[in-house]
Formats: sequence, structure tokens, C-alpha cells
Amino acid sequence: MDVVSDAISAVRIGRPSSNRVRASGSWCARLAPYDGAGFHIVLEGSCWLLPDGGAPVPLGVGDAVLLPHGAGHVLADSAVDAEAVARAVPFEDWSGDGQPFSAPTPATADEARLHVLCGKYRLDHSRVHPLMAELPQVVHLPHRVGRHPELRAAIDLLGVELGGRLPGAGIAVPSLLDLLLVYMIRAWMSGSTAGAWSAALGDPVVASALRALHADPAAPWSNDRLAAEAGVSRPTLARRFTALVGRPPMAYLTWWRLTRAAHLLRETTDPLAAIAARIGYGTPYAFSHAFSREFGTTPGRYREGHHGDRAPEPA
Repeated sequence: MDVVSDAISAVRIGRPSSNRVRASGSWCARLAPYDGAGFHIVLEGSCWLLPDGGAPVPLGVGDAVLLPHGAGHVLADSAVDAEAVARAVPFEDWSGDGQPFSAPTPATADEARLHVLCGKYRLDHSRVHPLMAELPQVVHLPHRVGRHPELRAAIDLLGVELGGRLPGAGIAVPSLLDLLLVYMIRAWMSGSTAGAWSAALGDPVVASALRALHADPAAPWSNDRLAAEAGVSRPTLARRFTALVGRPPMAYLTWWRLTRAAHLLRETTDPLAAIAARIGYGTPYAFSHAFSREFGTTPGRYREGHHGDRAPEPA
């Protein structure tokens, strides 16, 4: 897998959930902070997103917005003031358990209607890859002709699947939601000039080293072998890798191996010996010692504490 895929997979838990909501007239609904990532896609009409502690964001047709750290926020028909935000109706009460809702104030015939797809991804924020950690609180991806065609295609396909009870929708919708997360992060990276990981993946030397480590984390890597893989000297690799990634190559490898191990402990029932071999540890004892030093608990206890995370979340 590539670095971005690994970064997402390492924190994903269960399946995404989503629902379509409709509103008209004057309305204001609050979504509480969430231990995961939230998203909204405006399929019809317009609205405003008011993140806790952030500036209001206007959303129009085709706009997508990702809240990768689960920030609390308000959706409203307009850029309402602080008093209106404080009176916002809890989204769970207003949306009627995932069914389309009506606004508190009835709409007139000429008032625009809102049709928005809202959803959540369950994420394990205890072990977030730095690529995910550097995402801003709000990723706003406005609809612009010719920009991010894969994201636009995913949104269009979701609209089709959600527009009627089509055969296979139970599989198609969660799969499209997974694609949507990838496309939103990819779109943000393509337009980000401040992200360290955008720079790291854009550097041919560092990107080559990262691809090698993620392609085969169990390999007996050394600084010399990795430098040869990247086609540079060991000092050059160490300098460029550390500057862009934030830690030396072998320190990153250790961190990634154990992060990958935590994911395997949560998501599989593989024995410890098999997990140790998959991430590059010669014995379960060596793996357990390294894992305990990093996580403060044994692999077995970590698995027991996260056993329920493998249960899928209903779409």
C-alpha cells in the first residue's frame, strides 16, 4: 500500500455511517464533537457550517467539507449569530434517526430547499499518522468545474445510489464513502502548500524511502539499505527525511511497524507470532517488548481493550 492509504487504514475502525437530510426555511442544528471524522456534501441548495472556535464556512451545491478531527459544529440556513448557535437543535433529535427532517419554520413555495449528505468515519485518534494529524479542523472543498474530477465523480455516484433503492446499494454506498474519504484527503493535499507531508511526498528522495518502508515494513531495513533504495547517500537521506518527516528513517520505521501492529491487533484475530513476522520482529517476545514500551501495555491487553472496535457500524 502507499503512504496515504496506510495512513488512512491505520486509523479506520468499522464502517462509515451516513444519512441524507433535507431542510427548508429557517433552521439551525448542532453536531457534537465526535471521536472520528465527519463530513457533509451539499446535493441541493446551500447552507452554512459554523465550526466550534472557527470562522463560518458557506456551502453551496457540490461542495464537500471534511472535519477530520471530529470538531463540533453547527449547520444553519445562514451565518447565524452566537445566540442562535447556542439555541441550535441537537442534530440527533432534529434529523429523526437518519430520516429526512423538516425545518422548525415552514418553507414558502419559493424558498430554496437544502439536501445534504451527512456522515461519519470512525477513527482511532490514539495512533494517528502524522499525515492525518496535520489536516486542518475543517477541509472545505468547494465545487469548481474541472477541479478534482474523481471527487466529483464519487459525489455524483453517491447521489445516484442514494436517490433510489438500487440493488447492491448496501455494498456500494459504504464503498463509495471510503472512496470519498480518500478523494477528500487527496484533494486537500493537492492544494496544500503548508502541509509537511505534502512536501515529504513531493520530495523524490523522501517519497522513495517512504514507499519502500510502507511496501515492506518487515524487511531488514538499515539506513544504508534505505539510502541505496532512494539512490542517495546515507547522510543525504537522513537530513532530508528527518527535516520533512520529523524523525529519522529508522525511528519512523519503528513507529510505523508498531502502529501497523496496533491496527492488526484491532482488526484481525491473527496470533501474535504472525503479527510479529508481518511487521519485522523475529520473535513474539521481541515484538511484545517493543509494543509494551511504545503503548504502555502488552499486545494481548491492547487487543482485549479494542476487541469491540471490529464490529461494523451500520451504514
